[in-house]
Amino acid sequence: MAHLDRELAGYWAKLPLIRRLMLSHPEVEWIWWMDSDALFTDMAFEIPLSRYGDHNLVIHGYTDLLFDQHSWIALNTGSFLLRNCQWSLDLLDAWAPMGPKGPVRDEAGRILTANLKGRPAFEADDQSALIYLLLMQKEKWVDKVFVENSYYLHGFWAGLVDKYEEMMEKHHPGLGDERWPFVTHFVGCKPCGSYGDYPVERCLNSMERAFNFADNQVLRLYGFAHKGLLSPKIKRIRNQTTKPLVVKENLNLESKISTR
Repeated sequence: MAHLDRELAGYWAKLPLIRRLMLSHPEVEWIWWMDSDALFTDMAFEIPLSRYGDHNLVIHGYTDLLFDQHSWIALNTGSFLLRNCQWSLDLLDAWAPMGPKGPVRDEAGRILTANLKGRPAFEADDQSALIYLLLMQKEKWVDKVFVENSYYLHGFWAGLVDKYEEMMEKHHPGLGDERWPFVTHFVGCKPCGSYGDYPVERCLNSMERAFNFADNQVLRLYGFAHKGLLSPKIKRIRNQTTKPLVVKENLNLESKISTR
C-alpha cells in the first residue's frame, strides 16, 4: 500500500497516514482519526474503550442502514477508532484499492453508485468503499467492527448547532436525547474557497458557535462564559476559582456512559 501514497489524494489520504502512524508507534493501542472539519463539543465526555475489547474498528453508524438498506451513509469515516493491530493493517490494505486517483477511482465510483442506495454518481470515496467492503466481505470483517450510535462519535452539524442553547439548558450527565454532541462534524462545509454544499457564511458562523459552545465548558470551570455563541468576548458568571477540577465536580459536568 505504501507505493500508492501519492495516488491516495483527497479524502483517501487518511489511509496511508493511519498506516504509517500505526507502524511508527507500535506502543499505541488505538489510532483515532478525526477529519479536520470536526470539533469536540463535549469536553467532559470519556470514550468507553472497555466496551470495545473484542473489536478493532469503532465507527459511527447504523446497522439497519448498513445491512438492510445498503445505504451509502450507513457509516461515517470522518471520526473513527482503529486498534493498532494486524487486523487493522489488513483492513487498510483491503480498503485502499478503490482509492488511486484517475481511471481506477472513477470506475470504482460507478461500482459503488450501482451498489449503494442513494449514492450520487461521482468518483470513489473512502466512506462508500468501506461500506461496500463490509457488505461484500461481511464474514471476514464485521465481527470486529463496532457500529456506535449511543453517542455522537460523529454528529452532523446542521442538526446540532442551532440547538446548542437548548442543550445548555437541558443537559444532564449520561445518555439521553438532550446529551451534548461529543463531536460536531461540518460535513459539506468548504469555507476555504473550494466547492461546498452550504453557504460559506453559514458554515463559518456555525463553526464559531460550535467552538464557543465547547469553549464555554472550559471557561465555566474558571467562572467565565462567552457573551453569546457568536461572540469572542467573555463575561464573568461567578467568582473566579483556582481549583477548576473541584468546580467540575460541583457542577456535575461528568459525561460518562455505560461501558457495557
